[in-house]
Amino acid sequence: MKEVTILPADSYTVVNKSILNSLDKNIISMLYQPIIGHTAVSLYLTLINDLDKLMIMSNDYTHHHLMATMQLRLDEIVVAREKLEAVGLLKTYLKRDSINHYIYLLYSPLPANDFFSHPILNIVLYNNLGKDEYDKLLNFYKIPRLNLKDYQDITKSFSNVFKTVPGKSELSVPDIASKSTNSLQLEDQIDFDLLIAGIPNNMYHEKCFTKETKKLINSLIFTYNIDDFTMQNLVKDCLNEKGLIDKTLLRKSCRNFYQFENDGTLPTIVYRTQPAYLKKPLGDSSKWAKMVYTFENTSPYYFLKAKYKGTTPTSRDLKLIESLLIDQQLNPGVVNVLISYVLKVNNQKLNKNYIETIAGQWKRLNIETVEDAMLITEKEHKKILKMIEKKKEIPKYSKSSKKEEVLPEWFDKELEKEQTSKEEEEEINQLLRNIM
Repeated sequence: MKEVTILPADSYTVVNKSILNSLDKNIISMLYQPIIGHTAVSLYLTLINDLDKLMIMSNDYTHHHLMATMQLRLDEIVVAREKLEAVGLLKTYLKRDSINHYIYLLYSPLPANDFFSHPILNIVLYNNLGKDEYDKLLNFYKIPRLNLKDYQDITKSFSNVFKTVPGKSELSVPDIASKSTNSLQLEDQIDFDLLIAGIPNNMYHEKCFTKETKKLINSLIFTYNIDDFTMQNLVKDCLNEKGLIDKTLLRKSCRNFYQFENDGTLPTIVYRTQPAYLKKPLGDSSKWAKMVYTFENTSPYYFLKAKYKGTTPTSRDLKLIESLLIDQQLNPGVVNVLISYVLKVNNQKLNKNYIETIAGQWKRLNIETVEDAMLITEKEHKKILKMIEKKKEIPKYSKSSKKEEVLPEWFDKELEKEQTSKEEEEEINQLLRNIM
């Protein structure tokens, strides 16, 4: 699309596509501003102020009005507008005429929990702020998790309180304002026509570059910062005998390239910790709570490094962790539980197939918190032990069956009453030192 030169005389109308409140402004100021800058935030707030009293639609204004209000040059306003568009806060439509007219659609920011779970915005925020400032923001938005174990849910349902009343069975509902966010869109990071033109026709199938495949290539280019020529060669190397792209191999090749260019490091996702809203409330001093805290507040990288007694984990194990975080989309704390469990039951070895089987099950069961992961691990392991005992016809409480059990620390029912051993205490303290 040909770029349009915007002029001060060009007019615009602001349309509110959402319901904006004071909390939205707080999120934009605290979470979005470190990414898009104060000028873009100022433009967003200025466009809100242009709306009518019902916060629905503005009158027509010229861009000279924006220049005078914000005391900025027009090119600065355009840059700020594009940043708002990039993070999903604004959509822009243009009608060309002797005097061009723009329509600016305003959207709400993502809720804090969605923002901190976002694979791109969250990482950019972390990189821009640094660990200390990022952690302060996490703590600001952290909500207490209540222990309702001793409480009974006595909430009344609608049918308990109201009786049905005869009336119209259907009512037509007009367009009503609602909370609306605009998803983050990744524009093509590569010219796919040039990419395809650089590959001989006899090497790829006509269905090779599907919409899904292009989306994957875009994501990999963005995540690993790969240039067009390099990606073209990587794609060529990942074509299988059917002329289709081996997506698993392409992911692996992009990852290897990134590590080669960055001294063996991986993208910052392996250094993330459990999202704040999925953490257990503080205050419990039991051994169980200590383990939960450790799993939640240690990144998978440092957790695995502690298991390596302080040395750098192998590239193979780091790739496996990255796969669990990106491909399986498990939360960092849940990955730590998985690592700990597999190392315990598999003689300190991380078996890729075994781990991915468990990860797939946890994803289907929607395991998001550390405690849920610990509980499901305990349940599944005990189920396997029962099957083994039954198969071997060994009494449940015989010495031989006890000897074969290899259990993580949290499996003992009397865990909260036990004292932590010196070895376990040192392991926990070593992990905690890495995250302080």
